[in-house]
Amino acid sequence: MTEPISLHWIDWGIILVYIAFSLGVGIYFSKRAASSTEEYFLSGRTLPWWIVGTSMVATTFAADTPLAITEFVRGPGIWQNWFWWNLVMGSLLGVFLFSRLWRRAEVLTDNELLEIRYSGKPAAFLRGFKAGYFAILYNFIVMGWVINAMASVISVMLDMDKWTAVWLCVIIALVYAILSGFWGVVVTDLVQFCIAMFGSIALAIIALNHVGGMEPLLEKLSGLLGSDAVHENTLKFIPPVPDASITTSTFWESPFSKFMIFISVMWWSHHGTDGGGYIIQRMSSAKNERHALLATLWFNLAHYALRVWPWIIVAVVSIVMFPFIPESYSELGVKAGYPLVMNTLLGPGMKGILIVSFLAAFMSTIDTHLNWGASYLINDVYKRFYKPNESDTHYVFVGKIFTVVLMILAAFTAMKMQSISKAWEFIFSMGAGIGLVLILRWFWWRVNAWSEITALGTSILVTISLEILAWSQTVSAGKVYELFGSAPVLFGISLQVHHKLMIIVPLAIIAWVTATFLTKPEPVEKLKEFYDRVQPGGWWEPVIAGYTHTLQPVSHGFFMQWIAGILMIYGFTFGIGNLIFQNYSMSVLLFGCAGIGSYLVWNRSLSKLN
Repeated sequence: MTEPISLHWIDWGIILVYIAFSLGVGIYFSKRAASSTEEYFLSGRTLPWWIVGTSMVATTFAADTPLAITEFVRGPGIWQNWFWWNLVMGSLLGVFLFSRLWRRAEVLTDNELLEIRYSGKPAAFLRGFKAGYFAILYNFIVMGWVINAMASVISVMLDMDKWTAVWLCVIIALVYAILSGFWGVVVTDLVQFCIAMFGSIALAIIALNHVGGMEPLLEKLSGLLGSDAVHENTLKFIPPVPDASITTSTFWESPFSKFMIFISVMWWSHHGTDGGGYIIQRMSSAKNERHALLATLWFNLAHYALRVWPWIIVAVVSIVMFPFIPESYSELGVKAGYPLVMNTLLGPGMKGILIVSFLAAFMSTIDTHLNWGASYLINDVYKRFYKPNESDTHYVFVGKIFTVVLMILAAFTAMKMQSISKAWEFIFSMGAGIGLVLILRWFWWRVNAWSEITALGTSILVTISLEILAWSQTVSAGKVYELFGSAPVLFGISLQVHHKLMIIVPLAIIAWVTATFLTKPEPVEKLKEFYDRVQPGGWWEPVIAGYTHTLQPVSHGFFMQWIAGILMIYGFTFGIGNLIFQNYSMSVLLFGCAGIGSYLVWNRSLSKLN
């Protein structure tokens, strides 16, 4: 039986130093953060790109992230990472379009934009509804999952009751998040990212050296080929094309169909297409447009190209070291490969650093969602609808109360997460059809509040209808219905999240376009005010006839910048991957694409910004 990780006093010392640092940051920035809501939620819009971008990366690195990557690799194979690699194309919209637009808008939250872009009661309703939906329902699911994942990690890493350990982590993150607001979040995120990356790279090097290097590793994998541990697709970067007709259910239930749907539909259709809540919060905190763009570009490079490969290396090594997961790690399943490698190979000091990297990853995600969720409740609900004329001191104080409440409720949600963990896909589906309207509201004057309400409403209604269908089919078959866990069947296909996208997205687009032309456009004066504020370019001719731009429209030259960014990020991502796995000719080709993309990004975008 595999025992929990045994820690030396050096390891405990490293953990305590990290905890003391986190609390110290909270105390140091507490006075500055409390001075205004902009300081508490946006750090006064004074942050440089390298802090902002690193904070974005740190937030998306949760405690379960390396474990999830391990599960991908040990399950379907490396190609399963297209579950999130597909988002590069949408994320680069954030770089070249929305980073600059959000910075120009100068809003405290993205929901505040709704009453700048739209007018009347529909705009007010949409603002309040989206704030509540994302701050509470969406946020609880995310935070609950992260807390639950950390609890599972603790249970196999330390000889400690998992909920005791998690509540300790929660309290630490809560203290500095309350005291220092966004200042504490971004400063700790910077340190947390450095710790996490150092730990993961060090573990990858140690693990690879343990098996003799990459060539012996590949030979050992070949020896396991055909076993339950290794199959022909384990090391593939692209899922294989099925030997079946496109008209058959076999094709549409294959991994390749999932890959195709993700790269063709998912990246532009989801609710975070124009940035997403906490990413937008960071864009808005940058000191100017140039810093907002650079921050988002650095985020994409670090998020997609750099940080994933150490985790993949450890995951592949874990297959060779532990073809079968010990019973004592059964709670994590194949994901346990990562902590198993840690436990086996790391000595005093390095174990402490790796555990701190998990703590850092956990806390960097939690503190962001606490601060972001509280900003929604304060700015878009409390201040907007209940107490519009209070002082900044009052709003900061109430924001701290909301932060505590959100943390407590999220922690209790996590304790029940086993019964609702599959609600993640459900929540994603409910916002799957809104992406296109989020893009076009910036560039097309005809989009109105009813467009966005209809898109979101259709996504929610179709998702709920599919869930009801799943319930009906399950009960009719005499089986036990599992909330969010039973898949509906249409046309002989058991619908997974990527199949649902192909239903939800077209219906949502048809619905919101119809609603747009059946309702009146926003008042011309409202549209002129919005355009003058952000100057996006696009299809605004009826509104801006004779308008003289004082800022460069972001749509000018965008397409070439976007293509260049795709070449850059995917080139570096898969160039590094092919280099690691000794596909040298392909690596050189991809690095060449990355170089061309980088040059064009500089020449067509960065060099033109002050």
